[in-house]
Amino acid sequence: MVPPLYLQIITVIGIVIILAVFFHYVPFFLWLSAKVSGVRVSLVQLFLMRIRNVPPHVIVPAMIEAHKAGLNTITRDELEAHYMAGGHVEKVVHALVSASKANIELSFQMATGIDLAGRDVFEAVQMSVNPKVIDTPPVTAVAKDGIQLIAKARVTVRANIRQLVGGAGEDTVLARVGEGIVSSIGSSENHKSVLENPDSISKLVLRKGLDAGTAFEILSIDIADIDIGRNIGAALQMDQANADKNIAQAKAEERRAMAVALEQEMKAKAEEARANVIQAEAEVPKAMADAFRSGNLGIMDYYRMKNIQADTDMRNSIAQPDQHPAGGEPIGK
Repeated sequence: MVPPLYLQIITVIGIVIILAVFFHYVPFFLWLSAKVSGVRVSLVQLFLMRIRNVPPHVIVPAMIEAHKAGLNTITRDELEAHYMAGGHVEKVVHALVSASKANIELSFQMATGIDLAGRDVFEAVQMSVNPKVIDTPPVTAVAKDGIQLIAKARVTVRANIRQLVGGAGEDTVLARVGEGIVSSIGSSENHKSVLENPDSISKLVLRKGLDAGTAFEILSIDIADIDIGRNIGAALQMDQANADKNIAQAKAEERRAMAVALEQEMKAKAEEARANVIQAEAEVPKAMADAFRSGNLGIMDYYRMKNIQADTDMRNSIAQPDQHPAGGEPIGK
C-alpha cells in the first residue's frame, strides 16, 4: 500500500533535515578536501571541532595551506588553541607562509603572540619584505640666528619582527624623528647652512638610533621640503623692546604722579600759609588800634610806618615793572 502524499513529503523533509544536521557536524566534503590535499584529519576530529565550537572551515583550509607551503610542524591542536584564544588563524598562517618564502625567521609561537597582542602579523611580514614610507607632519624649529624653518621628512621603516610585541608604534617613531629634526636645526649656526645641506639633518637624526625600543627599523630619513618661516629672533627682540618701553612708561607715569601729588601738597601748604598771612594781616589793624589806645603807638610813628611801606612798594615796582605796585593794574597795561 502506497503511503499518502503528505507522509512522503514529511519523510523527505525529515531525511533532508537529518542529512543537513549530519553534514553540519560531520563535514564530509571538507574531510575529503583535506584527504585529497594530503592533510591527516579524521571525521571524528572534525565532529569534535563542532562540539568545541571551533569551525572546521577555518582550521582545515589553514592546515592545507601550511601543508602545501611545507610547514608541516604546525598541528591541528595548535591552530584550534589559537582560534579559541581569540586569534586570527588565517592571518597567522598567511604570515608564516610569507615569512618562509622570504627567508624571514618567524616561529609559530612568535606569530601567534604577535597576533594575540593586537598587531596584524601578516601586514608586519609584508612590511619586512616591502618597507613602508611614513610622511612626518611639518616640524617647526628655529636656528641659532633666530630664523624659523619648517621641515617635512619621509621616514622609510621596516617592521622589526622581534620587537612587535611590546615595541612602540608609528607615533613614537614620528615623535622621535620630529625631536631629532628640531634638535638638528636648533644646533645649526644659521638657517642658510641648513638650507644648503639638508642631508646633515638626516645624518644627525639617524646617528641617534631613534628606532630603539620600537616595532620598526628605520632605514632612511629623507628631508622632503624645507620652508622659511618667521624671524623669531627679531620678533622676540621687538617684544622685549616693547616690554622695556612699557616698563619705562609705567615708571615715568609713576614719577609724574608723584610729582603731581607733591605739587598739590606744596600748593596746599602755600594756600595754608597764605591764609595764615591773611589772618595775621587782619589782626594788624586791631593791634594798631590797641597800640593807639594804650599809647604805645603815636601818630608820627604811624605815618613813619606808612612812609616805609610806600617806599617798599615803590622799590618793588621798580624791581618788577610788569607787576602793579599795590594791587592795581599792571604797569603799561
